[in-house]
Amino acid sequence: MSKTEDNLKEAFAGESQANRKYLAYGKKAEEDGFSQVARLFRAAAYAETVHAHSHLGALRGVGSTEDNLRDAINGETHEFTNMYPQMILDAEGEGESTALKSFAYANAVEKIHAALYEKALAQIGSNEDVDYYVCDICGNTVESVAPDKCEICGAGKKAFAKVD
Repeated sequence: MSKTEDNLKEAFAGESQANRKYLAYGKKAEEDGFSQVARLFRAAAYAETVHAHSHLGALRGVGSTEDNLRDAINGETHEFTNMYPQMILDAEGEGESTALKSFAYANAVEKIHAALYEKALAQIGSNEDVDYYVCDICGNTVESVAPDKCEICGAGKKAFAKVD
């Protein structure tokens, strides 16, 4: 791997993390009544996404839709089979209940994501129109309609946002 490739991977990770962090900061600023600051954070988050996509493009990290689905399946499967189980054990051992809950929610949802990607890959080209809903509490992702109660965290139907 070249130094430039290493740099692109590091830059992609950093820009991606900055995007998520700035969106969280913007949400907090909005809750605190600072709408102008919230807009600034959202604008910067968007710019960080532009940078991340540019770096990923330079890495030739986006393939065909089929290849991208396979990559997503592999990534999600790695997360729920290797990454999160160890993180859950570490958090349990350290008595970090907030982190444990966060890891457990993510672990459960990554299994769902992998299954949804596998289904999409199997049905690619069918052009089936499916709606997706995401739980704002745990990230649970469901097809067609939001459930009355989230099967992962127990949140009510109102916690689910339709993704366009």
